[in-house]
Amino acid sequence: MKTLILEALRSTDGYLSGQELSERFSVSRTAIWKKIRQLQEEGYQIRAVSKRGYKLVSSPDSVSDEELSSLIKTEWVGKTVKYYPSVTSTNQIAKQLAEEGAPEGMLVVTDEQTAGKGRSGRTWETPRGETIAMTLILRPKVPPERISMVTLVAGMAVAEGIRNLTGLDAGIKWPNDVVIGGKKISGILTEMTTDMESVSYIVVGIGINTGEASFPEELADKATSLFMELPRRERDKVRRSELIAEIMSRFEYFYSLFTRTGDLSLLKDSYEGMLVNRGRTVRVLSPGCEYDGTAEGITDMGELLVRRECGTVEKVYAGEVSVRGMLGYV
Repeated sequence: MKTLILEALRSTDGYLSGQELSERFSVSRTAIWKKIRQLQEEGYQIRAVSKRGYKLVSSPDSVSDEELSSLIKTEWVGKTVKYYPSVTSTNQIAKQLAEEGAPEGMLVVTDEQTAGKGRSGRTWETPRGETIAMTLILRPKVPPERISMVTLVAGMAVAEGIRNLTGLDAGIKWPNDVVIGGKKISGILTEMTTDMESVSYIVVGIGINTGEASFPEELADKATSLFMELPRRERDKVRRSELIAEIMSRFEYFYSLFTRTGDLSLLKDSYEGMLVNRGRTVRVLSPGCEYDGTAEGITDMGELLVRRECGTVEKVYAGEVSVRGMLGYV
């Protein structure tokens, strides 16, 4: 009910009367008043004026299921939301839900992760209320060897979501780290479960630094946040729920193009437009092999094309291979 009330209040610039809301949702005016009171206690500023009704003035920086469900306007991605105040890992919870038959597109969100994971087993810090920590459950009908491309799709959605909502020049460090000004603002971890030779489900974990004002010394030259990148007057205007809703919208669009062909052929140009490595000298680090070259773009399968000094072009596969900039993280 709170989700429906928030959707109704957000859909109008004026006031909605208690009578109108009660008739719309087939409940009593007293029931509407109680839900309004609950929303106010949760931090929503809802103005109540006699004979006029209710008007939503402002919303808290909440990622509750009611808040997100009232904002996400997709067809299926993120239409079902599971919110937890604190979890060990949204990927872990999502895998449990997927095993229990959760629908494709379910979004798991938390305010705090106590054991989040990054690439190669590294931890991802998610202080309460200062980050976005979420995981999508997907059941793609593509071969397991093509699942790595989904992380590139997710990177595109995050980068464009940040661009659309904030105006910041977010880009992608191949394959899926989202960066602003050469520093990482978002990481993505995709985990897959297969059934014989097909994909049973995958979970796409997305972490975004939003409210951090600083980072430890060992991360200060590599990490950033929306708080640090936005002008002071803009910081309070960006809410995590709005960014999540925008990312869900962009992911649904990009993912539909990916599943149409089973590769990145329809997304290649857009991805390369966001690729901060393109045209730069990079160092490729793979087991038993290390070399420098110039990143030229990606293939339809998502490999990074690197032209070595001798002129040959290598296809670099995401996975155990790392790509670093010569003068810094990017």
